[in-house]
Amino acid sequence: MKRATKIISWSLYDFANTIFSMNIISLYFALWITVDMGGRDIFYSVALSISMLIAAILEPILGTLSDIRGKKIPFLIFFTLLCCSFTALLGVVDSLFLGLVFFGIANIGYQLGAVFYSALLPQIAEKDDLGRISGCGVGFGYMGTIIGLVMVKPFVDTFGRQGAFIPTGVLFLLFALPCFFLKEKTAAPPAAFSAKDIKESLSRLINIFRNHKSYPGLLTFMCAAFIFMNAINTGIVFMSVYSSKVIGFLDSELHVFYLVCAGFAILGSFLFGYLTDRFGPRRVLSWVIFIWVAGLTLAAITTTKLVFWIVGPIIGIALGSTWTSSRALVVHLSPPEKIGEVFGLFSFVGKLSTIAGLLVWGLVVLAFDSLGLVKYRIALSVQILFMLGGYYVLGKVPKNHP
Repeated sequence: MKRATKIISWSLYDFANTIFSMNIISLYFALWITVDMGGRDIFYSVALSISMLIAAILEPILGTLSDIRGKKIPFLIFFTLLCCSFTALLGVVDSLFLGLVFFGIANIGYQLGAVFYSALLPQIAEKDDLGRISGCGVGFGYMGTIIGLVMVKPFVDTFGRQGAFIPTGVLFLLFALPCFFLKEKTAAPPAAFSAKDIKESLSRLINIFRNHKSYPGLLTFMCAAFIFMNAINTGIVFMSVYSSKVIGFLDSELHVFYLVCAGFAILGSFLFGYLTDRFGPRRVLSWVIFIWVAGLTLAAITTTKLVFWIVGPIIGIALGSTWTSSRALVVHLSPPEKIGEVFGLFSFVGKLSTIAGLLVWGLVVLAFDSLGLVKYRIALSVQILFMLGGYYVLGKVPKNHP
C-alpha cells in the first residue's frame, strides 16, 4: 500500500469517529436527554462518567495487550462495531434509562477504538513528520464534523434530534472501513491468546510507573494532560448546553456555530501540524493552552450572541491544534516498543480528567443553582483555572524534549 494511501486510510478513521463525537457527545444526544426527554444535566453527566471510567480502566490494559499481541487493528474493528451498533440502537429507544445505557456502551466503544487508532500513528508517520501526519488526521476529523452535521441535519429536521442517531452510526462505520484494511508492521505472527497476556500487560503497565525515570517527562506530561484536558473535555460535552441555555442559541444557530468551529479546527490542525514539526510539540502545546484560555474567558464573560460567534473560531483552532501537538508529544516521549501502552495510559488519563471535569461542573452548577444561568458562567470559569494549572505543569516537562 502506497504511503499516501495509508495516510488517507488512517486519517479517514478520524473523519469517521469525529462524526460520533460531534453528533452524539457534543450536540444531539445531550440535548435529547436534557430537553426532549426532560432529563437533568446530572443524568447525562453520570452516564458519561461511568462509561468513561469503564473505558479508562480498560484502555491501558488493552493498549499494553495490543503491544504484546503485535496487533492493534482487530481491537480497533471490534470497538468500532460496538460503538456503531449501539449508536444506531439509540435511534429506536423511547426510554430515558435505555437511552443512557445504550449511549454508555457506544461511548465505551468510541473511546477504546480511539486508543488503537492513535497507536497506529508511528506506523503511518516518520519521526520528522509526526506533527504534520497527526495534523492531517485531526484535519480530516473536523472535515468529518462538517460532513456529519450536514448529512445528518435532514434527518433531524424530519424526525427530531433522535433522528440523528442511526445515520451517525452508519456514517461512522462507512468512513472507518478503509482503516480496517491497513497492514500492520509486526515482527512475527502472534501466538495464541492466553491469560498470561493479561498478566503481562498489567506487569508492563506497572513497570512504567516504577521505572518512570527511564522515560523522562512522560509522567509529568500525563499530569499536565490530566489537568488541561479536564477543561477541554468538559467544555466539549457541555458547550451545546451552555450555548443553548446561557447564550440563547437556537438549534439552527448551534448547527452553524459547530460548522464554524469545525472549519477553524481544520485550519488549526494543519497549521499547528507544521508548527509542531518546526518548533516541537511541547512548545506548541503551551501556546495552544493560551488560545484555550482566551476562548474560554470570552465565552464566560460575553452576554451577546454576536460576541459569542467570535468564540467559535478561537475554540475551533484550539481544538484542532490540541490533538495535533499532544499526540505528537506522546510519540516523542514514548519508547517505540511501548507505544500502545503509553497511548492507552494517555487515553486513561484523558478519561479520568473527563470524569473529574464532569463532576466538578455538576457540583459547581448544583452549588450555585440559586443564581440561575450565572451558575453556568461560574462553571466555565473554573475550567480556565484548570487550563492555567495544566500550562504550569507542562512547563516542567524537560526542555530537552522538542
